[in-house]
Amino acid sequence: MAMTKPGKVQNLSILIIISGVLNILGGGLLALLIIIGTIGIGLLCTPILVLPMVLGVAEIIYGINMMADPPRIEEPSLTIAILEICSILFGNIFGLVVGVINLVFINDQELKAYFESLK
Repeated sequence: MAMTKPGKVQNLSILIIISGVLNILGGGLLALLIIIGTIGIGLLCTPILVLPMVLGVAEIIYGINMMADPPRIEEPSLTIAILEICSILFGNIFGLVVGVINLVFINDQELKAYFESLK
């Protein structure tokens, strides 16, 4: 029997979705500025500049799946949390904060018990 969904799950999923949107917007803006600023030569950097946007899409999908009732994930993702922290390399301070909060919540006993009850 599943427990009632803790508020932390809802809060975390909202923060992850917001971080995803910021990653998409920030990554797109950064890519656009570099391409325009270098008069097109920055297109060579496009594969690297697309990484925050890919992370943003993954965060949005993950956040929406976590927000569902019951969540369509088996447990919080350590990979997403680490990649959110790494997004500081692209200037996303909010992503760093959300990644740290995500890591703290992953180790929270209440959330561990909730996701364990879903299995």
